[in-house]
Amino acid sequence: MPQTPHVERHFTAGETVRDIVIGMSDGLTVPFALAAGLSGAVSSTAIIVTAGLAEIVAGSIAMGLGGYLAARGDAEHYRNELRREQLEVKEKTEAEKTEVRDIFMGYGLTAEESAPLVVALSQRPDAWVDFMMRFELGLEKPEPRRALTSALTIAISYVVGGLIPLSPYMLLQPASTALMVSVIATLIALLIFGYVKGLFTGTQPVRGAFQTALIGGLAAAAAFLIARAIQG
Repeated sequence: MPQTPHVERHFTAGETVRDIVIGMSDGLTVPFALAAGLSGAVSSTAIIVTAGLAEIVAGSIAMGLGGYLAARGDAEHYRNELRREQLEVKEKTEAEKTEVRDIFMGYGLTAEESAPLVVALSQRPDAWVDFMMRFELGLEKPEPRRALTSALTIAISYVVGGLIPLSPYMLLQPASTALMVSVIATLIALLIFGYVKGLFTGTQPVRGAFQTALIGGLAAAAAFLIARAIQG
């Protein structure tokens, strides 16, 4: 009897989505809060746009650099742990075999069932080291260009997110009108972003949408009220 082939669909772009989430979430909230805060203190949209663009440029560079350094740090950590595991497999062979057996037993295998697997794995040094990196340390080999890709993804996402709340100030006068449009546009963007983020990360999309919008709205409201209080 013909059988329907089993096709598994897994989302494998987790790191890219994480970078987009980092850049977009900050890009939407920080310039939004800045523009709202300035709207409470000044009436010139030119000043708000200038300050907002400066913040977007500085923020995207800072966030991108942070992502680059984080990815480089992860890669360096992986290399250090890899060298350590390679050395331990050679110099502490029996102890490493015991660790492999313990890992298998942690998945419900008995010592007798684990023994042939330990022997087979110990005869393949490269696979043995890779096994220890994955299952003992929980480390995956990073992509060679991960650092640069992460930096660019975060920076671009920050710029895209930041332009959404700032665009009304570029197109509308006075600042109070631009603020109202910015609030509406940004809250809609936050809702959409939170919903899509929920879909990709496996959380409840509707809950993620409202949480994201709430956080961004509170940040902007706080900045606006503080600026008004200082001005008053």
